[in-house]
Amino acid sequence: MAAGGGSGVGGKSMKAVANDVAEGYMTINPLVLKKFDKDMIKDLFEHLNKAMAAARNLAVPLNDALALRNKNMKLQRLHNSIIILRNTAREKRIPL
Repeated sequence: MAAGGGSGVGGKSMKAVANDVAEGYMTINPLVLKKFDKDMIKDLFEHLNKAMAAARNLAVPLNDALALRNKNMKLQRLHNSIIILRNTAREKRIPL
């Protein structure tokens, strides 16, 4: 699966995978990460952190409950994916 340098999941780039995770279209779990090599894990970790920073920087009015909820859900999905990715990298002895 790592044959095309920077390939992601299902032909998507890692940036697209990170955005799909943020939007809730995809989940990161140990079974998905099992197919990833060292470089793919590092690349996904980098893009998840960038997506997390972008989600944090979204300006949401405090009186808009739905927008605030959507922002917090994005942050929660990204955070959980990063935790799972860190644990998988630790098990595979991959330094992030």
